[in-house]
Amino acid sequence: MIAFLTLELRIEAAQSLKDKRQVVRSLKDRLRASFNVSVAELDPSNLWNQATIGVVSVSHSRDYLDGLMKNVERAATRIANNAGAEVTDSFVEFL
Repeated sequence: MIAFLTLELRIEAAQSLKDKRQVVRSLKDRLRASFNVSVAELDPSNLWNQATIGVVSVSHSRDYLDGLMKNVERAATRIANNAGAEVTDSFVEFL
C-alpha cells in the first residue's frame, strides 16, 4: 500500500518568495525527521502565500498508513501554525 497526503498551505506571514521557501523547507525537514516519510513541494509556484506539499509513505498495512498520515497531518498543522502559516486543506489517497 502507498499513502499519499496532500497539504494545501496558506502562508499569510510571507512577504517574499524567500519567506515562503523558509516555511516550506522547515515543514519538509521536520516531517522527514519526525516520521521518516518522503516529502516534496508539489506545484512550486511563485505565489508568496500559497504552497502545496505532498507526503508519501509505503507499508504493507493500510491501518498503519492511515494512522501515520493522521499523525503527519496533525504535526504539519502544528508546525505550520508556529511558522505563521495554516493548512487550509488536506486529503489522503491510498494506492
